[in-house]
Amino acid sequence: ESVAICEYIDESWPAPKLLFGDPLQRAQQRSWMEFGSSVLADIWGIETATDAAPHRRHVDALAAKLQRVEQALQQGPYFFGATFSMLDAFFAPALRYFDTFDRLANSRVFEGKPKLRAWREALAQRPSVIAAVDGGYGDRLLRFLREHKAHIAAAA
Repeated sequence: ESVAICEYIDESWPAPKLLFGDPLQRAQQRSWMEFGSSVLADIWGIETATDAAPHRRHVDALAAKLQRVEQALQQGPYFFGATFSMLDAFFAPALRYFDTFDRLANSRVFEGKPKLRAWREALAQRPSVIAAVDGGYGDRLLRFLREHKAHIAAAA
């Protein structure tokens, strides 16, 4: 339901709209958000895998998906260039998980993906993205991982 929630907020909030452009451009953005839902599913798999094999499958699947994102990214700082879009707002929380994940074990999902790393950094520096969570977010995520005996937490 993430896509529906994002679109509802965008339609309910005053301009500027984050889902922008002509109908084809908006459809492309929606398509990428649907793709982003599969990225979120792999992140959930990383969070909940209690054994090495399923954990590795989700990490590998995620790395492959992020390679597609790397190929699609334009000259940043955002997904479509200079304009912050709904796609940036959609992916920012997903990319934030790795602030905590990589403290535990480097997943290497960003290796060989310079545009993706730059995009992640640009999103992390945006005031709206920073303000979306409080300073204790990473610690709460870490506690969740440990309480649910996630394989990634056992690695630390």
